[in-house]
Amino acid sequence: MSSGSILIKNGYILTLNPKRQIIRDGAIYIEDNRILEVGKTEVLKKHRADTTIDAKNMIVMPGLVDTHVHLSQALIRGCADDVSLVDWLKKYVWVLQGNFTKNDGKVSAELCMAEMIRTGTTSFIDCMIHTRYGFDGIAKAVEQTGMRGALSKIIMDSTGYADSSDIMYPGMVEDAEACLNETEQMYRKWHGQADGRVQVWYGLRSLGGVTPELFKEVAHRTREKSTHMTMHLGEVIDDVRYAKENFHTNLTGFAKIHNLLGPEMVFAHGIHFEDSELKVLAETRTNISHCPASNTKLASGFAKIPQMLDLGVPVSLGCDGGPSNNTYDMIREMRLAALIHKPVAKSPLVVSAEDVIEMATLGGAVAMGIDDKVGSLEAGKLADVILIDMHELGLTPAVNPVSNLVYSGSGQSVDTVIVNGKPLMRKKQLLTLNIETVMNNAKAHIIDLLERAEIEIRPKWPLL
Repeated sequence: MSSGSILIKNGYILTLNPKRQIIRDGAIYIEDNRILEVGKTEVLKKHRADTTIDAKNMIVMPGLVDTHVHLSQALIRGCADDVSLVDWLKKYVWVLQGNFTKNDGKVSAELCMAEMIRTGTTSFIDCMIHTRYGFDGIAKAVEQTGMRGALSKIIMDSTGYADSSDIMYPGMVEDAEACLNETEQMYRKWHGQADGRVQVWYGLRSLGGVTPELFKEVAHRTREKSTHMTMHLGEVIDDVRYAKENFHTNLTGFAKIHNLLGPEMVFAHGIHFEDSELKVLAETRTNISHCPASNTKLASGFAKIPQMLDLGVPVSLGCDGGPSNNTYDMIREMRLAALIHKPVAKSPLVVSAEDVIEMATLGGAVAMGIDDKVGSLEAGKLADVILIDMHELGLTPAVNPVSNLVYSGSGQSVDTVIVNGKPLMRKKQLLTLNIETVMNNAKAHIIDLLERAEIEIRPKWPLL
């Protein structure tokens, strides 16, 4: 028996194994960072572990994987609500982020990760880390919190957005050489560090922010390093116009020209793909990060998720950021993902509870390229496990715990979070971050940031 052994017993286990088996009165035995055995409590009670967790009335499942996160936007939560997308970017988000300091970036990252841990997320992909956010400090924060994080450095060399040119806020502008050099430096320093929990990716700006030459260069470097890349694509209809006007093709045609298709790529949003393009995504195993809350809040549209699932497109879930979603709660994101496509399809049968749980676990692991290590509870896999307390008023009775989790649940019911065999939260108490310190830091930093950016945020109703 190892000194770091954990026995979780008496739980309702969603294994997400190839047969998608659910084990009632189940148990998981963990040594160090790996799952050694999954089965019935009656069988596994033979193990004498250093720590025993009674999971009675709890769902035990793989940790949630958020594949589209803006760590830097947790600090500006609620600062750009109920405005149109272009104003959202030009008047608020870019201005605020364009005035960030590296300390702001670290404080925001810690706030975001605290919320993710509290609500059951164990792994994430940050899509775009600007130099001014302090990549190094953010990577250190990931190491200290115990989470798994794919950290993508912003790559850009133009100041446009889709078919609008020269609209980028000056504080957000970077040049190609600086972007590539910093990515190389951070890759050498951080990729594979923290017991393999930190990855370093390329985070391409959306269409209009990157020239064709740079797209191709990043695609080459990504595969040369056996790492990954991510970008927003098809979030706005303007992307489609940009591809057609400049390259005389659709979005997947654009991506093919620039070598951006394949399992190394995660496209965030993917709303405006034509029906004919979905087969291309499936055949190339190109990942789509579905962001239902952001898509609805910004009125971007409805991604063709039912069709993608039918065709076998790899689909995962992303909460996006503080101004576009306002929470980093993946269980709430699952609920929305299961609901919004039913009226569009005029069928309650599409995008089931089981579908969205797969997106939030195995789908995310596939997108991160670590589905051989996490995403399901199986012997030999790394021990990324969460426990969700179903003995709560809004979750009772739990005749079908899977359905209750998706349609009635929220991250506030998460009781325990374990990553790499290490508990990050027990009985709803974070162990690697001090919540009061994190929140107080965020409150202080947002005041200074709003003053520097010369932005006032207030309700639309009279404030006395």
